Formats: sequence, C-alpha cells, structure tokens
Amino acid sequence: MQIEFFHDVICSFCFPMSARMRKIQAKYPSLEIIHRSFALGWEVSQFEQMFGSHAAVKDEVLSHWEHANQNDDDHRFNIAGMAASDFLFPTSKPGLIAAKAAGLVGGQAAYWDAFDAIQTALFVDNQDIADPAVLKAAVAKTDIDLAAWQDQVDKPETEEAVLQDLAQVQAYGIQGAPALVINQKYLISGAQDQATIEANLAQIAQQEGETLIAKLDQVGQNGQTCHFENGQWHCD
Repeated sequence: MQIEFFHDVICSFCFPMSARMRKIQAKYPSLEIIHRSFALGWEVSQFEQMFGSHAAVKDEVLSHWEHANQNDDDHRFNIAGMAASDFLFPTSKPGLIAAKAAGLVGGQAAYWDAFDAIQTALFVDNQDIADPAVLKAAVAKTDIDLAAWQDQVDKPETEEAVLQDLAQVQAYGIQGAPALVINQKYLISGAQDQATIEANLAQIAQQEGETLIAKLDQVGQNGQTCHFENGQWHCD
C-alpha cells in the first residue's frame, strides 16, 4: 500500500500527524510512505492576500497552534515562546525546499527526518525557519551529508520538485494539510487520531484486496522481547 503524505513545514496540525504516521510506519513496515509538499503560504504575497499583511499572520496562526497542541499526543508546542519571538511568521518556501533537498540526497527517510527537524525548530524551539542558517542547523541534527544537502538546496531542480508536488495537490484536489492519499485514489484529510487512520487503512486494504500486516514483535536493543501496543513499542 502506498501513502502520499502531503504536509507543510509551517502546518501546525502536520506536526502531530507526522509523529502519528511514524508510529503507523513502525507498526506496518510494509507501507510505502512518500512525502509530498503542500504550501499554506508559499511566498509573502500569499500571506498578504490572506491576512492583509505579513505582520498579521502570527497572531492568527498562534490560535491554530492552541488547537494543534491539543491534537498533539505529546503537547509539544511552545506557544508562549513563539508569541514572544521577534520575527515574522515564516513562509512555506524555504523549509519545503530544504526538506525536498534532503529527500533528493537521501531518500524518503532523509526527507522525513529533515521535515521533522525543521518543524521542531519552529514549533518547539521557536526559530525562524525562513532563515537559511536555522534550516541548516536543523538539518545538521539528522544523519544527512550536510555538504551534499547544501549543494542540493541551491539547485533549481529542487524547487522544481517542490512545485511538482504542489501541482499534484491541484491534480488530486486536496484542499488542506495534512492529507494522506492512498494508492493514488483514497483521501484521508486532517490530523486524525492513530486509531482512525489505521481503521481507514484497513478498510482501504480490504477494498483493494491487500493485506495490512502489523509488525507484532521485535527484538529490543538489549535483546529484550518487544511488542507493539497502543501505538508504542513495549520491551520486557
């Protein structure tokens, strides 16, 4: 089963959804998850059209953070820190290009690691992810070859790859993020809870004549027997 995971680095509900999808990937390792860009505000001009000015974005967005923090299983958002920050709310473009560069260099796993690191920089550490230095520092926390990543960021093909994702958003008719497109024809919208996502995947698997097999146990780092329960691995 293939899942295209559409998300944006500045999307607050994509933050808890990414963590949830990692648990689902761990539970169902046969799932193929492909990361796709979705831009809530590609450039400043879009912010100006939506909010009247770039400066007006932060206050509006912080109200969304309150709801996203409630949705987040671990309530990781630093809302007070963001309110006290002195930079304008970042656009989607720099962070999406940074994540895509990681994917082009290291594949989907590298994309995911970079994406999560960039979102953590914004939502937890309250850093300006429109700043290239902040993006580089975030990506440096992953295992990617940083020099190769930096080289890829600067290539026109990287932005073009993001734009291709945005064209796919239009082709699918996706109206918001996060969104999951399964086997190029089934849509799961919004930051649903893990049980709901799994139930939808099971139903789709049945319709597609596929088998959704959970990884029920594994061996822990210290040789323990581990099992997956309630969205987490538990080791004896």
